[in-house]
Amino acid sequence: MAERTITANRTRSQPMVSALRAAALLAVLAILWQGATAGGILTNHRTSFELHEAGAVAVHILTGITALTAFALWRTARTGLWPAVLAAVVFAASFVQAALGDDETMWAHVPGALLLMLGSAVLLAWAWLPKPGNAR
Repeated sequence: MAERTITANRTRSQPMVSALRAAALLAVLAILWQGATAGGILTNHRTSFELHEAGAVAVHILTGITALTAFALWRTARTGLWPAVLAAVVFAASFVQAALGDDETMWAHVPGALLLMLGSAVLLAWAWLPKPGNAR
């Protein structure tokens, strides 16, 4: 009976796992985009600034979707809670990053971007790792 419940939970959660994988991948790509456009900002390239602003919106949206999906996966598939908490922290950190994006706070913005990337990469890796009991 317990085996049937585990199998049913795994089957129901598979679309959620796919959604988490996609959201986490897109979040990482958006953060990489932010790094690519940041170089142009340092050289006062107006187009780079506009692209960086648009990328910030994408980071907020994609890290938010990742957080919601990680939370839903935790609720449906009984995965660990830490990925959902980390995803929520990354989402909140994206807004801190936006607030620190001025010239006066660049000293905190750049290391914050690295931490944002690290947190997002951990979530992406976790989403693709096989979960215990899924080896079959």
